[in-house]
Amino acid sequence: MTEFSILGDTTEWRKDVEQRLRARYTAAGLGAAAAERKVESAHSGIGDWTVAEITDAGTLVGHVAVVVADDNGTLAGRIGDLRVDALHAGRGHEGAARDWAERWCAERGAARLNILLTEPAGELFDGYSARGQLRMRHVGSPPEPVDGVTARPMTQAEYPEWLTAQKAAYTGDIVRAGALSPEEAVRKSDRDFAKLIPEGLATPDNTFLVLETEGERIGTGWLKHGHLPEVTYGYSLYIQEQHRGKGYGRAAMAAGEQATLAAGDSALMFTVWGGNEVAMNLYTNTGYRVVEEHRSLALPRATT
Repeated sequence: MTEFSILGDTTEWRKDVEQRLRARYTAAGLGAAAAERKVESAHSGIGDWTVAEITDAGTLVGHVAVVVADDNGTLAGRIGDLRVDALHAGRGHEGAARDWAERWCAERGAARLNILLTEPAGELFDGYSARGQLRMRHVGSPPEPVDGVTARPMTQAEYPEWLTAQKAAYTGDIVRAGALSPEEAVRKSDRDFAKLIPEGLATPDNTFLVLETEGERIGTGWLKHGHLPEVTYGYSLYIQEQHRGKGYGRAAMAAGEQATLAAGDSALMFTVWGGNEVAMNLYTNTGYRVVEEHRSLALPRATT
């Protein structure tokens, strides 16, 4: 029978979970410095987590860590770790730990439960909706440009319209992924853009692009260089709807990779929101690997 008991001293568990995360990020292709930054980010607030030992007839078989905190005005739970030792895997302990985490968070008022996956979870979290993926690809040499497509710096006159459209698109992505309500998504969008580009086009280490073909604007791009050591983060590579289906998505990716190399970085990273199958397929076809996947479940879990 699977049982749970709250762990008093989490020192050894913290060492173990950080070591495992570091190994997973490195295996996903991140350099040592970038992997360390991701470990620090993933375990922000780790001191507030409640860690339970998973036991079977008195034998320690693994750990599960949970926390409930405010997330954009809503109480949300998070599973920070769920691990069963290989010797005891496949005996139902994983599902029992997941169910225990859901109950623990629901009892403390959480309206949803989030989990960050850094490796495939099999069927354990199939019932959780995929909210987004972090994808990355190393850029070893300048990409082949797409014939007829050029990228130029965005002008100050073009910036206000672009910003309004980007904030609206970001809000829509969040809502479509089911991560937040429309009102919460708008507030998050306003906060995030104010923090990320406080100086607009003049914000350091950012590239803003306009994509054109035969003098006609077909899309835009926004990239943050040094997001992680030697990693550029693509906040947006956007092709206008009327120009989609013509191969311009790959042209946008090539422009982003060129800007990455020009800034001195060697990898390009993107977030693709859940429900955006077109973008997921594009990233898969262009060699972008999944580094993280965010999933969530509404609480309490619906019963059938």
